Amino acid sequence: MHFSTNPNLNRRQAIAVCASTLATLGLAACGGSSSDSSAAADSKDPKQLTFEQGKLTIATGDPAWEPWVIGDDPYSGKGFEAALAYALADKMGFSKDEVVWTRTSFDEACAPGDHNWDLNIQQVSISDDRKKAVDFSPAYFRATQSVVVLKDGKYAGAKSCKDLASANIAVMVGSTAGDYVKDAIKDGSDEGISIFDDNSIAAQAVTSGQCDALVTDTPEAVYMVESGQVDNAIVVGQIPGTEDPEGTGVTLKKDSPLTPFVTDAMNALIDDGTVKKLQDEWLADYTSNVPMLEK
Repeated sequence: MHFSTNPNLNRRQAIAVCASTLATLGLAACGGSSSDSSAAADSKDPKQLTFEQGKLTIATGDPAWEPWVIGDDPYSGKGFEAALAYALADKMGFSKDEVVWTRTSFDEACAPGDHNWDLNIQQVSISDDRKKAVDFSPAYFRATQSVVVLKDGKYAGAKSCKDLASANIAVMVGSTAGDYVKDAIKDGSDEGISIFDDNSIAAQAVTSGQCDALVTDTPEAVYMVESGQVDNAIVVGQIPGTEDPEGTGVTLKKDSPLTPFVTDAMNALIDDGTVKKLQDEWLADYTSNVPMLEK
């Protein structure tokens, strides 16, 4: 992660301080570099505001799972989030050749400070706490959470959340899955919840028998089963009441000058039906025919 030396002083504030100081000295300007910074900060062209000027750097997970990104290759534009990212970039005036992809952990997508990316897209749920650290685009998806278990395991016949109360359940660090498991399955307790750095490790824990179940977004849960990420597994059901009320959004650094451009572009994609079209294309097979668990 890359942090600024003084995260409390943003570019606009720095320019104001510089201008005030030089005015006191009776100088006419703050120097060439500051003048350039001021012009960039006030620019109506997002290409002047990016981490790499003229390029839009978009971060995703490592690895990036289907159906969000197909084949762990975001440059292909295949998968819901990869396709959406290119549509968003296009609305902002960036060509496909001007999009640069990089990888981060899930935690960095929600971390405060400066980064070596402009946007981060990897199923980050919008929350008030996260809004204190980063900016969000308007929501582009509202997922539910589902439970993956082994076909021949103790919990394969689970029909309700109560049936899973004694299970050791794997979740990814920083995700909302742990909160949903705690509230809906564990009756407010943290006991029996195992936290892993990413879902690939959590999947291995279920395959090996270290954990009894895994909870993640429904599309990802279905993919994990269909692709064999968890051996001999099934999606036993969706957890009731877990449809994300705030939704999933693209993250940006706090008070990013790009936030208004991203907001306008995402709203346009929602209004013109592009987001719904991409959901139907990439997510329909991963969200239907999954039963809902009883409470």
